[in-house]
Amino acid sequence: MIANASAEQCLSFIHSQLQTPDEHGEFAKKSVRRAVTISRQTGSGAFVVAEKLAHYLQHHSSGDACPWTVFDRNLMDKVLEDHNLPTRLAKFLPEDRVSQIEDILADVFEVHPPAQTVIEQTIETILKLAGLGNVILIGRGSPVITAKLSYVLRVRLTAPLEKRVEHVCQFYHLTETEAHKFCLSQDRGRERYHKKYFNADINDPLLYHLIINTGLVNFDDAAKLIGDAVLNLH
Repeated sequence: MIANASAEQCLSFIHSQLQTPDEHGEFAKKSVRRAVTISRQTGSGAFVVAEKLAHYLQHHSSGDACPWTVFDRNLMDKVLEDHNLPTRLAKFLPEDRVSQIEDILADVFEVHPPAQTVIEQTIETILKLAGLGNVILIGRGSPVITAKLSYVLRVRLTAPLEKRVEHVCQFYHLTETEAHKFCLSQDRGRERYHKKYFNADINDPLLYHLIINTGLVNFDDAAKLIGDAVLNLH
């Protein structure tokens, strides 16, 4: 079983991880805790690779292991759930979408939490999910947030711009011009997000265990490379 991006399946993942003690008052024996974070250039295939990676890791897990689950767009749903925030706030929470002006308006009119509060809540949720293990976390500063956790493999996916534009055209049904603009805008937004909230350079190679160019390595092979590295984590 591989969980997709639905909130229901992610909730099922959380419940299965938070198992109850057995008759001896001890938790059932679990496999070694591992997790993955994926940082990406827009259009480098992060979600596709993550899904393939989840299948690969599940195939190499014991039969009673908790399913590997991908948290991407649904990660913010989990943040909202954890902190009892209304789901309508999701539109304010994409990376680098919250501006200083919106923060001021939020403080004055109490429309939604200021960005810094949301970031702190996101950090808390990411650390909670990583601590449970068997998760693949895409974006949201997750490589920086989990940098000191030895059981988390941190990955960066890149690709030449023309390849990324091609992939975005196919995935989002955009024109080449629209896809080109989308890639550059999203990448700049993520760079600002990391700099503003984590004082980190998303392009810094020292943040990652692996950097994979999906313009040269296909998605299946990229998933296998990451999967083998995860299985060899100590």
